[in-house]
Amino acid sequence: MDLQGTTIMILGGSGLVGHAVARRVLDYRPSRIVLVALSEPETETARAALAPLAGDAAVIAEYGNVYLPAPLARADAATLLDDAASRRMLINDIFGDLTEELLSRNRCVQLLEKYRPDAVVDCINTATAFAYLDVCRSARELHALSATGTVDQEAIERHLLTEPIAQLTRHIQFMVEGLKRAGTRSYVKIGTSGTGGMGFNIPYTHSEERPSRTLMTKSAVAGAHTLLLYLLGRTPDTAATVEIKPTAAIGWREIKFGPVRRGGRPIQLYDCPAPLPLARAFDGAAGWKALDRPLASVFINMGENGLFAREEFATITALGQMEFITPEEIADQVIMELRGYPTGHDVIAALDSATAGPTYRAGILRHAALERLDQLERTHGVRSIAFEMLGPPRLTKLLYEAFLCSKLFGSVAELAQADPATLGKRAETLLAQDTGLRAEIVSVGIPIVSADGHGLTRGPHVVVPPVPGDPLAAAPRGWVDLRPVNGRLWIDRAKRILAQAQARAALPRGSGSDEEWYAVEPGDPILPWRMATWVFRHEDQGERIKR
Repeated sequence: MDLQGTTIMILGGSGLVGHAVARRVLDYRPSRIVLVALSEPETETARAALAPLAGDAAVIAEYGNVYLPAPLARADAATLLDDAASRRMLINDIFGDLTEELLSRNRCVQLLEKYRPDAVVDCINTATAFAYLDVCRSARELHALSATGTVDQEAIERHLLTEPIAQLTRHIQFMVEGLKRAGTRSYVKIGTSGTGGMGFNIPYTHSEERPSRTLMTKSAVAGAHTLLLYLLGRTPDTAATVEIKPTAAIGWREIKFGPVRRGGRPIQLYDCPAPLPLARAFDGAAGWKALDRPLASVFINMGENGLFAREEFATITALGQMEFITPEEIADQVIMELRGYPTGHDVIAALDSATAGPTYRAGILRHAALERLDQLERTHGVRSIAFEMLGPPRLTKLLYEAFLCSKLFGSVAELAQADPATLGKRAETLLAQDTGLRAEIVSVGIPIVSADGHGLTRGPHVVVPPVPGDPLAAAPRGWVDLRPVNGRLWIDRAKRILAQAQARAALPRGSGSDEEWYAVEPGDPILPWRMATWVFRHEDQGERIKR
């Protein structure tokens, strides 16, 4: 991508890596940079620092928590969960159905739609944000409350809002849809290993466990995030996806002498002039005194990791420990990937090359397996359509509906000429006569809607339950539907298949390997698997793009 004249959005733009990326991006004369950070002061500070380097580029500051719905994105995190209405909105946005209402109010989606960036560089430490909610601690506390019989709705809601994987998954769903709506061409994520490149022997941990479960949760979330991005990289019509995963400590922002701050507040100095008796040292006795001044020392600012003393920095960056990488080196890798120069550090590309995909041998054996299945069908006088184990239920529905069409019409072209009203009635008559087929359909959990829409043939188990207030709303998701409206849908599919065949015929016909091998021709018999494959490819855009 040529970065000149583009809009680049940097999530976590006030952080160590985000700021370095912004400085590097400005060298390529974008039209504007959108810095997104958690709080207004840090975002404005970053914007002011970049202003002298911006030239003609606009540097825009936005703030708020991009993981939250917009009405809550700027709320005080310390008190957010104290409000029952806020908790319930968050629970609905994380665990509820992914509706347009949820999408449109998500802060990240709103920002993407507002600025429509050409590229997004995501420098937020997502794994830390979700893992450090500490679901293990919350579970222990909830279990202790349950033992006393004092668990209330608030306690359950607070616990639900510490669950990291559900929050990560929903965030990725928001991100994927937001990137699509914005028309963003490239998405680069700065990920993490969670341990600075070390293993289970990492000594830097906030617990007696080594490593702590919170730290392991962080690594687990980081790994889950990578696999979700791997799926995003295999999704057509969305941003090209790259993840750069530093496996070392990242530093640094500044070296100076001054007050030492922890969590944004100066560490106050205290003194304990005389030792306390051991028996009283922890019983609330206050033998110390405040010195009324903050701790001041020489420190190195390691960005989101905080301020390190000289000896701390020397320890963590020592050979054989975390060692370290500079934010500028990460930024250089980001710029190269955005400009189309592979760095060899893209984790998604590495997974693409390392995973075991489809093979030539399996392709040959597929043909042999289908022949054997055909032979057994003929021997036993049955047709093997669907058992509702592969999923989704819609697949089973499609396969059985296509099979009914194959029994009624000799080819796709004949189906295209059918009448919607009579199609369902003919299928209903067929099922009334073929009790074995009808029994198979309802036994695997797929009901059959009658042609007039007033009756339902079903067994004891229904995979897709009815929707309260509108039972037939469930039909498209997993019921064989004999109504004219569904018959029209199959006829329209057949017409589209014919139109595709006509378009292919109008092109110069060659004999090369670019033939559409899975194309359905007008005179072909209706094969359920081919029709279902066509629906998934052309209606659902569910086609594999990498092998």
